[in-house]
Amino acid sequence: MSHISVTINGRQYRMACEEGEEARLLKLAEEFEERIVGLRGKFGEIGDARLTVMAALTVADELLDANERIGALEEEIEALRKVRVSAAERSRVTQFAVANALNAAAERIEKTTQVLNRTVGGGIAIG
Repeated sequence: MSHISVTINGRQYRMACEEGEEARLLKLAEEFEERIVGLRGKFGEIGDARLTVMAALTVADELLDANERIGALEEEIEALRKVRVSAAERSRVTQFAVANALNAAAERIEKTTQVLNRTVGGGIAIG
């Protein structure tokens, strides 16, 4: 377990985190601090607690929007997977039908060639 100090709203806080997560925690604190500074610039001095709550609510709002977008994208991905599976199945069926049609055509051509070979030119082979 590591410990680092972060500054939020002008105050230092000692935080614990897993080994290797120090940079991430510092980045999160910096981003939260930037929100507080932005809100302070927008609304002035409205009290530390209120400013912190407003910053937390803006983060929570963005997180909720992001989760809703993720949910919608996951639904879209699942629908696209189903379409892809369906298209692959249709493709297999079409390929099978085309192969059967070509085989049937080849058999008809072969039979026609055999008939023509027997009847045309006194036994002279054609093709």
